[in-house]
Amino acid sequence: MHVSSEETAGNVIVVTVRGNLDLDSAPSLAVGLDQALSRDEPRVVVDLSRVEFCDSIGLSTFVVGHNRARAAGGWLRIAAPTEFLEQLLDTIGLAGRLGVYATVDDALAGRPDT
Repeated sequence: MHVSSEETAGNVIVVTVRGNLDLDSAPSLAVGLDQALSRDEPRVVVDLSRVEFCDSIGLSTFVVGHNRARAAGGWLRIAAPTEFLEQLLDTIGLAGRLGVYATVDDALAGRPDT
């Protein structure tokens, strides 16, 4: 798995994840999110368009990040999940809680997935 971060003109950090997100790789995402969430009122978009698999440890990383962002007065949004991941997030009830967006641009603009 590979995790990279980029700051947008609007001071939103886009964290891009590639590969499988599981017990072995979730710590890499946690480090990337930790850096992005260390700001005052953090605003983070997690781009999942290239995530092939995600287990419960990966999902919990999103929840922890979301909770941390909210506690700091910011937000964490999930963008561009694959069909598998979108169904998984919906099935376990995280889609509504985390905020899932069809594209990174939609997440940046706050346009909900329809």
